[in-house]
Amino acid sequence: MKDQQEKWLYFTILCLVWGSSFILMKKALLGVTPIQLGALRMIFTAVFLLLVAFPSLKKIKKKHYKYICYTAISGTFIPGFLFAFAITNIDSSIVAILNSLTPFNTLIFGALIFGFAFKRRQLYGILVGLVGTLLLILKGADLNPNQNYWYAVFIIIGSVGYALNANMIKKYLNDLNALSIVTGNFLLLLVPAIIVLSCTDFFSTFDLKNEVFVQSLGYIAILSIVGTSIAKTIYNKLVHISDPVFSSSVTYVIPLVAVFWGVLDGEKLSLLQIIGGLIILLGVYLVNKKKK
Repeated sequence: MKDQQEKWLYFTILCLVWGSSFILMKKALLGVTPIQLGALRMIFTAVFLLLVAFPSLKKIKKKHYKYICYTAISGTFIPGFLFAFAITNIDSSIVAILNSLTPFNTLIFGALIFGFAFKRRQLYGILVGLVGTLLLILKGADLNPNQNYWYAVFIIIGSVGYALNANMIKKYLNDLNALSIVTGNFLLLLVPAIIVLSCTDFFSTFDLKNEVFVQSLGYIAILSIVGTSIAKTIYNKLVHISDPVFSSSVTYVIPLVAVFWGVLDGEKLSLLQIIGGLIILLGVYLVNKKKK
């Protein structure tokens, strides 16, 4: 399969998987706290990866581990908790929309810190996508006046972490395969996540007879295996065969999937938000449009 076809396949899979992750987090939070959700997701993912992909760790060299650690913190540990807290106060679809700031941050930090060049067309695409995102946010705030939009700051910080993660993978880990990076990330996060979880009341309130609690664990398992283990491996592969800006532009399409699930769950959607979604798609097209 040609790289162009392959990267669009990966892009589509990530949109569907990560777009569905927000509603899964919302459902999981019915039985666990935000901190427990973040920690459990990392623990489940780490255990799964170490069981199925432990041999991939052999490919990690000493020079890689510093950046494996940096990407684990910026791309998983910090955003994992911030997003969980945000979803307790803002609709899951709106959280996904706010995450659309990631491509913009990727472009800015890539140019300012990592020395990556970008095409003028990519900047235009990012700005068009931001216009669509702004429409979605403003209308979302209008439809949901009782929600605490101060928690949007958590998503903005998380998007900066994702931006740093994408640029570091492209610049410092481009010679390491995607599965090794993800497995290395969660190997380093396993102990810190267990420590964080032990500081909550999770073990003292653990009750498999509680149906809501068991369902929450099931949602977290799906999030961990599909939404984190598999999806992050695909994402790292996408960064390798394309570039950080295109890869992070997946966050512009994720809201379309997240809004769909949100509407099914009773969240509100307006015509203006649909128009904003179409503008977002135009932005993604411009980011990747080849010059003839």
